[in-house]
Amino acid sequence: MTRPIYVALDTPDLDKAKALAQRVRNHVGGIKLGLEFFCANGRAGVKEMAALDLPIFLDLKLHDIPNTVAKAVQALRPLDPAILTIHAAGGRAMMEDAKAAAPLGTKVVAVTMLTSLDGTDLKSIGLDPDPHAQVVRLAELARDAGIDGIVCSGNEVAAAKKIWPEGFFVVPGVRPADGDAGDQKRVMTPRAALDAGASVLVIGRPITQANDPDRAARAIEATL
Repeated sequence: MTRPIYVALDTPDLDKAKALAQRVRNHVGGIKLGLEFFCANGRAGVKEMAALDLPIFLDLKLHDIPNTVAKAVQALRPLDPAILTIHAAGGRAMMEDAKAAAPLGTKVVAVTMLTSLDGTDLKSIGLDPDPHAQVVRLAELARDAGIDGIVCSGNEVAAAKKIWPEGFFVVPGVRPADGDAGDQKRVMTPRAALDAGASVLVIGRPITQANDPDRAARAIEATL
């Protein structure tokens, strides 16, 4: 990953996504396509985006029984994404089967805890209210399952890297120092996240909703 920034193109509009990708392509390492884009445009839309010759991070956060997730990953194989997400909470067998079904060059990473959640949210769904403990526990499970890495906030990435030095760490919820946190509850600046051990930084609205996305991406890249 020569450039750590993956720009999150969270839009159902294919033409808008392509236009944004073209504008920022010289300052990002790839593009992240999530559920909003995939539900609107499907595999055909992902193929159109891949034609722009930027690595694709397919952020579908798959979470189901192992057999179903494995078959879903197999169905995505022709897209050959650079990165594919699953949920660590699906368990070790699900993660093992997802990795076995993925293309050889695809990094399979497991979401540990959404950056829109905090300790109060964890407690409300019956989990340990300490985000740090939850992320570390799931990072250990993901490591033991043999996948490539995890998705976690910048607040937990240093602890995850300590127990998994060779892991691949995707950090969303990244905001410039003067950026609006929006609906993210656990955020960090891009430079701080990299220093803490991030492999990839996912940045969406600070770039895509800027008056000049290219300039915004360039300014963030300059801080790295």
